[in-house]
Order: sequence, then C-alpha cells, then structure tokens
Amino acid sequence: MKLKNLIYTITLMITAIVTLVACVPAQLQSSEVLKSDKQRVTSPVVNQPDLSALVEGNNAFAFDLYHTLKDEDNLFYSPYSISVALAMTYAGARGTTAQQMANTLHFTLPQDRLHPAMNGLDTELSQRGQGAKGKDEKGFRLNIVNAIWGQKGYKFLTEFLDALALNYGAGLRTLDFMTAPEPSRITINNWVSDQTEGKIKDLIPQGAIDTLTRLVLTNAIYFNAAWQYPFQKDATKDGSFHLLDEHDITVPMMSKTESFRYTEGNGYQAVELPYDGRELSMLILLPQPGQFSAFALDAKLASNIIQALSPKQIALTMPKFEFTSGFSVKEALAAMGMVDAFTGSADFSGMTGKRDLYISDVIHKAFVSVDEEGTEAAAATAVIMRLTSAPASPIAVTIDRPFIFLIRDNQTGAVLFIGRVLNPGT
Repeated sequence: MKLKNLIYTITLMITAIVTLVACVPAQLQSSEVLKSDKQRVTSPVVNQPDLSALVEGNNAFAFDLYHTLKDEDNLFYSPYSISVALAMTYAGARGTTAQQMANTLHFTLPQDRLHPAMNGLDTELSQRGQGAKGKDEKGFRLNIVNAIWGQKGYKFLTEFLDALALNYGAGLRTLDFMTAPEPSRITINNWVSDQTEGKIKDLIPQGAIDTLTRLVLTNAIYFNAAWQYPFQKDATKDGSFHLLDEHDITVPMMSKTESFRYTEGNGYQAVELPYDGRELSMLILLPQPGQFSAFALDAKLASNIIQALSPKQIALTMPKFEFTSGFSVKEALAAMGMVDAFTGSADFSGMTGKRDLYISDVIHKAFVSVDEEGTEAAAATAVIMRLTSAPASPIAVTIDRPFIFLIRDNQTGAVLFIGRVLNPGT
C-alpha cells in the first residue's frame, strides 16, 4: 500500500465505493437478468435506537480499520463508503459468511433492520447543507449514490435486487463482463469519475475485471464544503513541519485566531473546525511530540474527546495539504475476521440462490484537499467477487507535526472520512 501525491488545500470530499462480484467455477445461468421494479424508499421509517446502533457500529469499524491499515505514510479513506458497499454485498451473504461480515463490520442489527437503517442514515445525510456554501460557486454538496452492474444474462434473485433497490436506490445495469471485460471496466470507472467530479479516476485497475466477473456494486459519496471561518490567504506563510523521523520540512501553514471547540487530554490536543452551516465538521487530533505512535485512538476515545469539546479562543496554525490514497482492503478485512468471504467457502447464496460467488478483492481509492477556503475529498471502493471555552489569551494550537483528522456529521455522529497526515509536503 503506497499513499502518495500530497500537496495542499481544504475544499471538497468525495467517496466512491465499487464492489465487483465474480463467480467461482460454476455453470453460467442462461436466464434473463432480473431487474427490480421497486423504487427506493425516500422517507424510511427508522427508529432512533436502530439509527444510533448503525452509526455506533460503523464508527467502531472505521477505527478498527484505521489501526489495521496503519503504516508509515499519509492515509485517507472513507469508512462510510466502505461500509455502504459492503452492506450491499452483505445483503446477499448467508451463514458463516454473513456472521463474519457482521462481526467485522460491527453490523449489530438483523438484515431486515440494517438495510432500512442504512437508507435512513443516507436520507439524513442528504438533507445537510441547505443554503450553506461550498468551496466553489455551486454551494455545499454531500451527495451519495449507488449502482450495481451485473453480467448480461446472469440470474440474480429478485429478493436481493429488491433489497438494494428499496434501501440503496441501486438499480441493476447490465454489462458483458464475459466477452468485454475491459470496456466494462472503463464504463464503471467513468461512472465513478462522473460521480466524484473527476477526483477518482481509474478506480478499477486493468485485470481486476475479467471473464469471471458477474456483479459490481458501486457507491460514490461526494462532499464539498467551505469553512465556517475561512482562513485568510495572506496569512498563510511557509513554516516548519516536524516529521516522525525528526527531520523538518517547510510547507505552507495557514493561521487563524477564532473561537473553536477545543479540548486537551493526556498526550493530545483536539480542535474542531466547523463547515459552513455547522452541520459537519473536521476534528483534528494532535498527539504530543513523540506520542503519535502511542496514541491509541478508537471509537470510545473519539466519542469522549467530542463530548469534552468546548468553545475556546484558539490561535490555530495548520498546514495546507492534498493527497491521494489507494490500496486493497482485502487483507485488512480478512485480518479483522472477514475470512470466508474471500475464499471458495463463501456463501453469497442470497444473491443467486447458489454458493457460486466470492469476493476476490476490495479496492479503495481516496482524495483529500485542504486549503484556506474549505475541504475537498473523494474516495472509491471496489469489492471484486469471482465465480466461486475562551481564556484571557488564545490557546495556541500549532499543527506542525503528524496528526489525525476526522470529517463527521455532527447530528448523527457518523464518521464519513478519516485521515492521517505524516508529511504534508510529500
């Protein structure tokens, strides 16, 4: 896993998730593809306990994955996008495969309540930002869309297609993976690029889709928001950023003194930067010098930090940054307990009525850009399955060393993006 291309800017967030499904060696069905005639439930009735359980589980998975993906580079991904893509896949899982997926993804609700809850959370998020500003002239955006791509002539169960149509708005689009895998790959990549305003290109690499591919499930989330308190460009100056190896680099550092929600604890400072409208925010977690590797961030600690935040006058200094992450999530998910889904023992009989599908890979790609005006980010995931408070003087928060950041929905608490900046000048 190599994360690269770090520049500088805060403006937009995008996430796309793609799930590819192919067959284990088995006889291809000759019947017509079943298309659901169901329309998405646009006003799902979801009780608050179910919504809270879903968000709590998704956030727990987000931090589990963060620790599993840990390495020595910048990192950015959308745990929300990965959860949505795998939730669509989970709709077809049965038996031990379904149990392992539920344990790994922290899906505590039964399937008949989980998918409506996913729809309910998506509906909540789609209402954010009305009248708020984006980094550009188009205004605030938080757009989440899904699509599924099936092999022409391959039989999928009506119940599976209905579940995705009703709860994810994902209609089946037929492609011919068997005779035209490369054009099929390009078609899906173009869709992802369109949904992410061109930030995620070539999500699915050459060779990932082949003649055994049978199904691709895609999710894209796009976020574009301005800061509630933009930084002044003329206040941005070159400054030092201290790397983990004790070397220093020079990068553009933004500065602003403002009332931000802030807290500090044993070995860290935390400051929350709201986006215009205050419905979403970026939470920056800054471990003390020499404490980055020992900073044991998990869902419980993040929740405690958020609850402890209170308004303080903050003299904030932080780097502009921009980078792209791309990696396979397959090994991380298997290490977290989702084992059978990647082998011939997989049971996705809820998709076709037979145990003829397994996940061959889960690919994720993400982009983030942070500058004086706001935040821009993009992410995409591919799951490939194969045939088988104010003091007298402001508190100085100088983010001049490696830090972690979250972008979250303030009302539901859902963590949409997680990032780690070890070197903003890469």
